[in-house]
Amino acid sequence: MPLEPGDAAPLFSLPGAGGETISLETLRGHKIVLYFYPKDDTSGCTLEAQGFNAQAEAFAEAGARVIGVSPDSVKSHDKFRAKYGLTFPLASDETKSMLEAYGVWVEKSMYGRKYMGVERTTLLIDREGGIARIWRKVKVPGHVEEVLEAVRALA
Repeated sequence: MPLEPGDAAPLFSLPGAGGETISLETLRGHKIVLYFYPKDDTSGCTLEAQGFNAQAEAFAEAGARVIGVSPDSVKSHDKFRAKYGLTFPLASDETKSMLEAYGVWVEKSMYGRKYMGVERTTLLIDREGGIARIWRKVKVPGHVEEVLEAVRALA
């Protein structure tokens, strides 16, 4: 059953870049922008990360924390953050258990070949841990601005 706005966000605790642990429990009381992306240092994922990074101050002023999640390793995240000067946390879900809990680890198809991968998705989680909004199959251009508007509109 896919997650819908109004559902409680599944709890998670994942290793992050820089040796930190990122968990939903410790973020309670904040609005959270949780964005799922396929792979560090690929063109679309880099543009998306740079977009969120460019608006980091605006998200903070609106009371939101931005967290990126992919199945890449912590080591890969560390390199990605350093290369592009990213200031927000990146969580690593190499087991894909959190990706599956959020329904973003899906069968994809390219050139007729089927494979499992991350569907680019963003969730806005309210201060109590409820899902306020979901963007599925995200197209990067204009996405960060749309998410920021939704964050500002959320009490």
